[in-house]
Amino acid sequence: MGAVKSPAEGKVLLRDVSWGTYERLIEERGERKAPRFHYARGVMEIMSPSKRHEEIGYVVGDLVGLLAMELDLDLLGAGSTTFKREDLDRGFEPDECFYFGENIELVRGKENINLDAGDPPPNLVVEVDITNPSLDKLPIYARLGVAEVWRFPGGKAEIFALRGEEYVAADASLAFPSLSRETLARFVERGLTMKRPAWAREVREWVSPGR
Repeated sequence: MGAVKSPAEGKVLLRDVSWGTYERLIEERGERKAPRFHYARGVMEIMSPSKRHEEIGYVVGDLVGLLAMELDLDLLGAGSTTFKREDLDRGFEPDECFYFGENIELVRGKENINLDAGDPPPNLVVEVDITNPSLDKLPIYARLGVAEVWRFPGGKAEIFALRGEEYVAADASLAFPSLSRETLARFVERGLTMKRPAWAREVREWVSPGR
């Protein structure tokens, strides 16, 4: 079983990993938040997030919550829940993820989400990459049916929308159509440097100007 290490972000890429080994590692980790696992047909990335990595994820999670609240949208956050389907030989654990619309009622109140049993994947997945990813995760999300991905490689912001079986780069969010890629990047950058109350007021003012 070969391994490739990426020490800056605490990543290890393993090849020729069986599904049984992948599931055993998840079970042995238990309820701890790290490491996180992504798996695709025998290739597995093990990632231990850095402080900066987690800071970005936290800001994005707060941003989604503020936008949903201001727009009166129902929202269910599922954090870094494990999503996997044995029949598709793929699984992932996002930095943050969210359910919107009718999918919320399909998973609300459930202790665990089971894609193999027909539970839906999240509508929105957030992926933070401080360094270059060792495993391209977009094909995993696409195969499992995630409608939208926000990716933050090297401090930038990218939005991807699922079209058929592949993602296309989008100028604005599906979940929040008024949120452009540039605005998303700006709010995340400012959320990392501003005091949180002032940042939250800025976000609310953008959503509801003059309120």
